Amino acid sequence: MYSNLVVLNYHQKSIIMSLRLGDKAPNFKAKTSEGEIDFYEYLGDSWGVLFSHPGDYTPVCTTELGKTAALKDEFTKRNVKVLALSVDSVESHHGWIQDINETQGVEVNFPIIADEDRKISEAYDMIHPNASVNATVRSLFIIGPDKTVKLIITYPASTGRNFQEILRVIDSLQLTANYSVATPADWKEGEDVVVVPAIKTEDISAKFPKGFTLVKPYLRLTPQPNK
Repeated sequence: MYSNLVVLNYHQKSIIMSLRLGDKAPNFKAKTSEGEIDFYEYLGDSWGVLFSHPGDYTPVCTTELGKTAALKDEFTKRNVKVLALSVDSVESHHGWIQDINETQGVEVNFPIIADEDRKISEAYDMIHPNASVNATVRSLFIIGPDKTVKLIITYPASTGRNFQEILRVIDSLQLTANYSVATPADWKEGEDVVVVPAIKTEDISAKFPKGFTLVKPYLRLTPQPNK
């Protein structure tokens, strides 16, 4: 039913083998655990997190979906909408959700996409032949309100995702999208940030009135500008 609904030129796909940062995220329509959705319409003006799972009833992914549900308020305050994806059916998803709710002490509150024909997985390069020819690898995409890809992380099946890191990256992406700064190693919300090289040192004070620290001519730190 949905074989022609992914908005992607599959002839191009044979040339452009995978999405890269800054690429437009392919739009799609799909069946989910919460009904049919259009991806772009679902996101609206929000940021998005789309992450895949090899299949339903997998142990590590069960804990991840539970953690995602538990962090609902954290995603909401950052204007982020979350979607998970598996190649199993909506019926299977509903059974798995019951297990997640029971074992993780949550209520799953976001759609899980049923990508049974693997069209979305192919569009997002979620199937890696070296890992599996018929199940998705554990990829995660952060997508901006402009529908471009801001972050891609692929995890091995044996390692659960670090959702505090995902939130940290969203904080950095949202901050750096609005101010001429970058975030240093291990940065967390509220800490000093790096003034981008495009701003001359003599112009920093006018742009960042909280002041700055000159560590090296190319390394200038300033308090987080929106705090």
